[in-house]
Amino acid sequence: YWKLANYADMKSSGVEFSLNTKNIIVNDFSWNTDVTFSYTKNKVTNLKSNPQLYDLVKAEGGSLEGYPVRSLFSIPFAGLNDQGLPQFYNSKGEKVMGDIDFQSNDTKYLKYEGQVDPKFTGGINNSIKYKAFKLKVFTSYSFGNVIRMSPTFSATHNDWSSVTKEMKNRWMLPGDENRTNIPTIPSKRLFNNTDKLYLAYNAYNYSDQRVAKGDFVRLKEVSLAYKIPKKICSRLGFENISLKGQATNLFLLYSDKKLNGQDPEFFGAGGVALPISRQYTFSIKMSL
Repeated sequence: YWKLANYADMKSSGVEFSLNTKNIIVNDFSWNTDVTFSYTKNKVTNLKSNPQLYDLVKAEGGSLEGYPVRSLFSIPFAGLNDQGLPQFYNSKGEKVMGDIDFQSNDTKYLKYEGQVDPKFTGGINNSIKYKAFKLKVFTSYSFGNVIRMSPTFSATHNDWSSVTKEMKNRWMLPGDENRTNIPTIPSKRLFNNTDKLYLAYNAYNYSDQRVAKGDFVRLKEVSLAYKIPKKICSRLGFENISLKGQATNLFLLYSDKKLNGQDPEFFGAGGVALPISRQYTFSIKMSL
C-alpha cells in the first residue's frame, strides 16, 4: 500500500538568458548566432523521512537533507580480492562482499556522486546566409549531472545472456586485481563456495564504479535551404519555390567514455537508453 505525501522542504533558484549576435553582415553574406543558457540549483532543507540505502543508490536518485533533490549516492568500492570478487566498505569501514543491506537506514557511509538532473542546459544556433542559400547548425549541451550505469553485472551467466564489452577487461588471473576493477565471471564452483556472492555483484552495480558523467554536447540539427530565383519560379507558374534538406540528432560531439555509446540524454529503466536515431528530411515549399 502506497501513500503520497509532501515529505520535504526545499530551496531552489536559477537563472536563464538568451543572446542573439549579428556577427557578420556584408553584401550577400550574413552570420547570426543565438545562444541559450540556463542554470538551476536546489537543496533539500527539511526531510521528514529516513531513506533506505536503495532509495539513494538507485538510478533515479533520492532525497537526503542538505543535498539536491534526486541526488545519487554509491556504495564505496574497496577493490577486487585475489579471486577477482568485488569488495566494499561497510558503515564501519570494514571490507565486505555480500553483507551490504539495501534496506538499511544507515546511509552515512555512502559516497555522494552528484545530482541526477543537469545544472546547466542550453544550445547554440548558428545561421549563415549567402545569396539564396541558408545554412543552420544547432548544437545543444547539458552539464552538471551524473548517471547510474546499467546494472549489467551478475554472479551467474548463461548461454542466453549477453555481456558488455567492459568484460574484456575483467579479472582473469591472480594479480589482475592490481590492474582492473572489473570483477571476474565466477565459475560454478566459486559461486557455490562463496556465501551471498549474488549480493556482492548486485552491490557492484550500485557502487562508485558504476557512475558516469551525464555531460554531453550534441550536434542536434543541420539544415541547408535554397531559394530558387524568381525568374525560374515565374516560368514554372509559382511565386516562390524553396528547397530544404535537414538532418536531426546527428551525433554526440562529447560524452563520457564510460557510457560505451549509451545516450546520456535519454534515461531508460535502471540506466540509460540506446542512442536516438538520426532523421533526414527533404522538403519542397511552393507558393502560388
